[in-house]
Amino acid sequence: MLMKLRPVSRATGRAQRLPSVGLPDARGRALRDLRISITDRCNFRCVYCMPKELFGSDHQFMERDELLSFDEIVRVAGSAVDLGVDKLRLTGGEPLLRRGIEELISRLAALRTPDGRKPDLALTTNGSALRVKAAALREAGLDRVTVSVDSLDETRFQAINDVRFPLARVFDGIAAANAAGLGPVKVNAVVKRGVNDDEIVPLAEHFRAEGQILRFIEYMDVGASNGWVLDDVVPSAEIIERIDAVHPLVPIAETRAGETAKRWRYLDGSGEIGVISSVTGAFCGTCTRARVSADGKLYTCLFASRGFDLRELLRSGADDDQLRGALADVWSVRDDRYSEQRAQLGDAAADRERIEMSYIGG
Repeated sequence: MLMKLRPVSRATGRAQRLPSVGLPDARGRALRDLRISITDRCNFRCVYCMPKELFGSDHQFMERDELLSFDEIVRVAGSAVDLGVDKLRLTGGEPLLRRGIEELISRLAALRTPDGRKPDLALTTNGSALRVKAAALREAGLDRVTVSVDSLDETRFQAINDVRFPLARVFDGIAAANAAGLGPVKVNAVVKRGVNDDEIVPLAEHFRAEGQILRFIEYMDVGASNGWVLDDVVPSAEIIERIDAVHPLVPIAETRAGETAKRWRYLDGSGEIGVISSVTGAFCGTCTRARVSADGKLYTCLFASRGFDLRELLRSGADDDQLRGALADVWSVRDDRYSEQRAQLGDAAADRERIEMSYIGG
């Protein structure tokens, strides 16, 4: 179900509120980060995101004209930057499957915040096309890249992505990204008990040695297709405890308000890791992120059940003032805090409608 809100005109003045510190929502959380899904397609069928039994060969992906065009994406991103967003992240699906992504990155890299800064421009990828794309992405203006690697075991890695994609090609992509100046590459690993939790320490050791920043992500109940149950979650505290027992860790203070990851550095100075605890350590109170789906719906929470149709607004002839006003109105009434409420909801949490992660990105 879509949230129907009235586009706001210049007369409201809301679009100009507090661009230097970010537009506040109903709980005082500033809009600073925008994650933009540019395609719903992915060439992996990871069991925790797009399981093959639900996203098989007969699955109907969006038609080209259903996706936001590059012009429309740039307009949305530009309006968000005008409102105080200073970090843009491209997601999917798999964003590198979108033809001409280098052009989009170049146009986004030309945006400027109200005080004249280039917004931080990042991309999350499964790494499958990174080896051949990394140099062009950097040249276009991409700042950083995050790659998903959930296992170091070849058989297990291919079982998780469920398309027999080789781990070595992902590692080649990470190396290419570092060589192109997109490093240090951040690596995300979703941990699921009984699937890959025995690799927590080996993953930490491998990426420490390679100079990458590894972030462990608690297995989340995003959407309804991954069969999530709480028993499958490995708490971040347990992850840190396992690593600390072998390689002592000390906490690092956050460098940016609203960071999703709690950061730790190795006591011997050999790097850092992070943990993202959206199940056992909800960070709703400092969340600064909004998400735009590939077909132009604006979502104010990863666990949202409804969004606001920006595509309809864009294609109905709205000008930039109206677009900024609509973004401001949606954000200003935002009250989402699902991760904080999950335990209180109990069984109702499982029955709650949620958008699939592949639809709005991570």
